[in-house]
Amino acid sequence: MTHSIIQKSQLEGALRLDAEYYCASSSMEIKSLIGARVVNFVQYGTSKDLNEETKGYPVLRLNEFESYFAGTPSKYCDKINKSVFESLKLQKGDVLICRTNGNSKLVGKAAMVMNDTDMAFASYLFRIRPNEQITSPCLTIFLNSSYGRQQIEKYLMPSIQSNFSPAKFREIKIPIFNLDFQNNIDELFLSSYIFHKKGQTLYREAEDFLLEELGLKDFGEENDLISIIKFGDVLTANRIDAEYFQPKYLRLQEKLKSKNQPLLKFIQNVPAKFEPAKEPDKEFKYVELSHINSVNGLIDGYEAVLGKEAPGRAKRVLRVGDVIVSSIEGSLDKVALVSKEQEGYLASTGFFQFRSNKIAPEVLLILMKSIVMQWQLKQNCAGTILTAVPSEALNRVYIPEIPQSVAGRIINFVIESHTARQKSKELLEEAKRKVEEIIERGGD
Repeated sequence: MTHSIIQKSQLEGALRLDAEYYCASSSMEIKSLIGARVVNFVQYGTSKDLNEETKGYPVLRLNEFESYFAGTPSKYCDKINKSVFESLKLQKGDVLICRTNGNSKLVGKAAMVMNDTDMAFASYLFRIRPNEQITSPCLTIFLNSSYGRQQIEKYLMPSIQSNFSPAKFREIKIPIFNLDFQNNIDELFLSSYIFHKKGQTLYREAEDFLLEELGLKDFGEENDLISIIKFGDVLTANRIDAEYFQPKYLRLQEKLKSKNQPLLKFIQNVPAKFEPAKEPDKEFKYVELSHINSVNGLIDGYEAVLGKEAPGRAKRVLRVGDVIVSSIEGSLDKVALVSKEQEGYLASTGFFQFRSNKIAPEVLLILMKSIVMQWQLKQNCAGTILTAVPSEALNRVYIPEIPQSVAGRIINFVIESHTARQKSKELLEEAKRKVEEIIERGGD
């Protein structure tokens, strides 16, 4: 049994009674400074409502963290003025930290802004700018390391929405690393970012190539306000809402009419039937929406859970080559290809799990991310409290025929993209390992 012996005076000084705060493993032998000594600037993001209609200014959220890098916002805010936006614009070297989340493992997660931007950030994040004591890459790596997590979890305030505030950041211990060591970590971090961007570029080239071959490269969203629909189409769709009959959907269907084939003729929608509670003491790796890197089409993490503690929605067993697609409106772009390392992972019922022996997984991945499939899924969303794509709607979804020569090029793009992303991940892991090793040695 792990335990710590605490003096009564320590309890009175800290005003904390939870065991996590006094965990012996949260101590570090290396020389360190408290957080307040290593930052020049701390700031909360905006708490104003966000929208998906690109109205206002782009606002970064935790969802757009790409590993340890700040990504591209998918939501906007038209409730702030230009002055507020300018005060919240992210700058190169800013370190963003997740302040609050229902999943305590995400609280304290850090990502660095790699370039000056024209985007603000949301209030459940806060940003810091470190001083000369530590570089931004080193701080980001430390916070995401096992020792950084120990410090965060020691000061984290657990609740329904766990919280790690800037005030608590000022209390954590941050190691003092020598300049040569910091330069080495910075180089690894930058190299990782270069491979990360290369992976994104290759993935984007795969998407562009597919759309070009389908004649959809410059296919846009004209602002038509009306559609004229036959009564028979209303009966067939069993829908009367204007959202379903948007002109852009009808134009896409017309464009692909000669190339369309029923989706379920070529892919299997794998049913979610697994019951992890039947193996109560087995540890599973569980994937939900927050673990999907929608930029590169990868599963970028998991939560370790025992079968007896697994969420009721953890009913999908993944196989290599499966493509999982979010069924929830607002997250439909959360699409990922299951790699060989992720064989046997569990996934949420919030995904569709597509499997095919007729379409290569890499091609299916790019198709599912393209407007061809995204618009069809969006069109078929239904519901009130939780708007999602019902399984039966897949019978109304069609997939274009892809020539073998086109499929071959897409496969190559995706493989190269994922190889670059894996190299990026390895470099970050190397940097994290070096930080943890020097802390264990007590510095050098």
